[in-house]
Amino acid sequence: MSSRAHNARHLTALFVMLSFFSAMFLTNDMAVLTFIPLYLRIAKKFDLPEILPVTAITIGANQGSAMTPFGNAHNIFLMSEFKIPVTTFFTWVIPLFLIAALVLIVLVMLVPKKELPMPPAEDIRIMMRPTVITVIVALVVFASIFNVLPAWVAALIAVVWACLVDWHIMGKVDYAIVLTFAGFFLIISNINQIPAVSNLLSAIIHTPLSVYLTSVILSQFISNVPTTVLVSNFTTHLPAIFYGTNIGGLGTLVASMCNLVAFKQYTLYSKKSHRRFLTYFMMINFVALLVIGAVGLCAAIYFE
Repeated sequence: MSSRAHNARHLTALFVMLSFFSAMFLTNDMAVLTFIPLYLRIAKKFDLPEILPVTAITIGANQGSAMTPFGNAHNIFLMSEFKIPVTTFFTWVIPLFLIAALVLIVLVMLVPKKELPMPPAEDIRIMMRPTVITVIVALVVFASIFNVLPAWVAALIAVVWACLVDWHIMGKVDYAIVLTFAGFFLIISNINQIPAVSNLLSAIIHTPLSVYLTSVILSQFISNVPTTVLVSNFTTHLPAIFYGTNIGGLGTLVASMCNLVAFKQYTLYSKKSHRRFLTYFMMINFVALLVIGAVGLCAAIYFE
């Protein structure tokens, strides 16, 4: 990509585009795990901007994953729990796709046009057999999402294949983040059993507007996936949940696991100020939340 990009802005555009579209199939977490380290290595080599491009890559992954039924966990949950027709889902996606693309274009345009040296393009060869098998395993996982196969079967196949490729992979999983979000689900389970909290949520969540705002706000504190599970217990306003939780992934670090993963990658691969990155990362995220959120609110009410 660095051999094809004319400047830092062009390079950022390539990474954001890849993050956005790959997240539709690989999930937002995998997109940032893949592209943020790659970008930061290039940025370090050529002394390129880091904060805005990494933030744009993260927002691209967050919003790109919202565009498919299997792009993120809460879409999978909504599709399986409420049997939402695929045509209905992609109708909801249209306004979100348009506003997200517009915001990403604006962010990319803010990256300065710093010239890049022209390194020679390398002859990259892909090992076809493991790649084909990995794609097949991914298709098995997708099949489980649409209830063609039991989820535990797909999970078992994926873990076995990962171990066969390189058993060290299982030791490189960031279990701290996984356990953090598991803790969120335990909190949700306990909240559902507290009568006072259940009564309060039942009283608050009764219109598309209230469902949408509750989904966005709760996502900032307990993440969008647990929020989806919690809010869905008290309402059937599905468009409002869809827009609220997918857009609610923008904002704080814990609003989405993707944000936490992105910050972790930045701390691992960048030597620049992590505090400064976190400050600007959240500022840009909240601006994107306001802009995309305004459109999402209109869409949630329209599709009700």
